[in-house]
Amino acid sequence: MNRRATLILASVTLLCLPVVLPLGNALAQQKQKMSYKVSEQNSKYTQQLWIDAGDAPGHQVRAYEIHRTFPADAPMINGIKLKEIWTRGVSDLRGYNGPSTNYTTYILENGDKFFVSGTTLGQQNPAGKRVTVNVGHITGGTGKFSGIQGMTRSSGLSDGKAGQTATDTEVEYWFEK
Repeated sequence: MNRRATLILASVTLLCLPVVLPLGNALAQQKQKMSYKVSEQNSKYTQQLWIDAGDAPGHQVRAYEIHRTFPADAPMINGIKLKEIWTRGVSDLRGYNGPSTNYTTYILENGDKFFVSGTTLGQQNPAGKRVTVNVGHITGGTGKFSGIQGMTRSSGLSDGKAGQTATDTEVEYWFEK
């Protein structure tokens, strides 16, 4: 090879190297999925505070806490059983229509935790319940879950005034190397 061809080959290699190295790291982060359903029997509003906004009838701001448990057939995430889930949030509702911002703590059987920050959008159905869709981003974890990343997607049906909620959730996650 002559000097010019060697220089061109070296330049192309150096220019492509920063693109190829991150791609290799991304491929090493294998995405996994886990899904679960929680019925009304295992999912309860433990606290709620409803405040009338005062600008229109039925417009309420609400702070809430939901506790979900898995007494049987607990889902597994990264080989560890999911024990319980705590969700705390605030909603801005007209009737049962409107958004909610929420923060969820997943607690595993070994005591490790991971955390999700999510947004829910809900609307009132003809039966008077709130049909919801939620997307959340995993923001971190503890113990074996300290490097967890990913997102959650869920749909559900709730009746905050009756203290009932049910949800169907998929967790997509991976671990930083």
